[in-house]
Amino acid sequence: MLSYINVGANDIPRSERFYTAVLVPLGYEKAEQKDAVTYTLPDVPDRFNSPTVYVTKPYDGREATVGNGSMIAFRVPSHAQVRALHDAGIAAGGTDEGAPGFRARYSKNFFVAYLRDPLGNKLALFCTATDRAA
Repeated sequence: MLSYINVGANDIPRSERFYTAVLVPLGYEKAEQKDAVTYTLPDVPDRFNSPTVYVTKPYDGREATVGNGSMIAFRVPSHAQVRALHDAGIAAGGTDEGAPGFRARYSKNFFVAYLRDPLGNKLALFCTATDRAA
């Protein structure tokens, strides 16, 4: 079971705007800390059993960099929400890495959009609902 993801950021407020626009609509709750922002799912009593996203400066004090080949994927309940979150992420400082649409390469029902956060980390927002009226 996934416990947490650390995403490096050099400009916390800029990254916070992006991740808030994408994760809060998915039900994550935001908590700001010194040099970090965390996003957790509510109603999970043990924070280590709740998938948490930490947006933080690297602990070693060096600049955050992008992990080539790394990607974080979030399951989204509907095709419409994939589109809405993709748009919200771009409006909040992210960049398009692949417009919302079906990717038959993965499965006939795999509807996904790809974004890069302000630092360049790649995110996927996907839905596997069988309703193809997207």
